[in-house]
Amino acid sequence: MEQNCFSIEMAVRDYECDMQGVVNNAVYQNYLEHARHEYLKSIGIDFADLTARGINLVVTRAEIDYRMSLKSGDRFAVEVSPERLSPLRIGFRQRILRLPDRTIAVQALIIGTALSATGRPRIPAELDALLRRG
Repeated sequence: MEQNCFSIEMAVRDYECDMQGVVNNAVYQNYLEHARHEYLKSIGIDFADLTARGINLVVTRAEIDYRMSLKSGDRFAVEVSPERLSPLRIGFRQRILRLPDRTIAVQALIIGTALSATGRPRIPAELDALLRRG
């Protein structure tokens, strides 16, 4: 991934696995979302504050390529690399890497925007500035 890459480490919990003993495909979206939230927090963006001001960050598209299954107890890292796709769209290129060998389990492009209280797309100035700074 690019230089401007945030990473967080996690571990698979037993209840996230299906009957085949691997992480259920839907759970990977939780991992990706948690990493995006932690990234935003790390650059000073507070979800609760934005919501209180009537600004809602939403996902508009998710492209996910599943490469390898994680299993209970596996440690992994989730990488987040943001990019501005347009004046109203933000892309998050993400990877989930099994540790310690860094084998790619998932690659994703998550696209989102911010909506005002009336439902209109609007990227707030502070979010715009932070994303430009990266």
